[in-house]
Amino acid sequence: MFFFEGPFPEWKAFVACASSWFLAQSIKVLRNSIQRKRFNLRWLFDTGGMPSSHSAGVVSVATAVGLYYGFSSIIFLIALVFAIVTMFDAAGVRRAAGKQARILNKMTEELFEKGLIKEERLKELLGHTPIEVFAGAFLGILITILICSS
Repeated sequence: MFFFEGPFPEWKAFVACASSWFLAQSIKVLRNSIQRKRFNLRWLFDTGGMPSSHSAGVVSVATAVGLYYGFSSIIFLIALVFAIVTMFDAAGVRRAAGKQARILNKMTEELFEKGLIKEERLKELLGHTPIEVFAGAFLGILITILICSS
């Protein structure tokens, strides 16, 4: 398993975090491809959707910190707070911004139809539902335990 050997013992933590993010994004591409019956590589870098790659990444970091430095360490507490704030933001603030964008897009569409403005749409899918956040967090924990415990 030379892939997991690195310049420092915690190298697996980086691999776990990157893998969690990539797997979450890949699941979104697969889900979109099945639902929309077409493939678009751009979906790999889109925000929003199931599961949350934000949650997968930050929970992966927190889990790795806990595994390497102990779940009662101050560095784990810092990583955990970082993860909670990020997940709250993904499900709260960013989701609210997406809802506002949807409303603004409807208003813009009406004004465009009247010939009053040029139509420019805002991105609507910015945040996550609580289930998407939970699924991403679960994925981050699972991947990190699999990689860092081997």
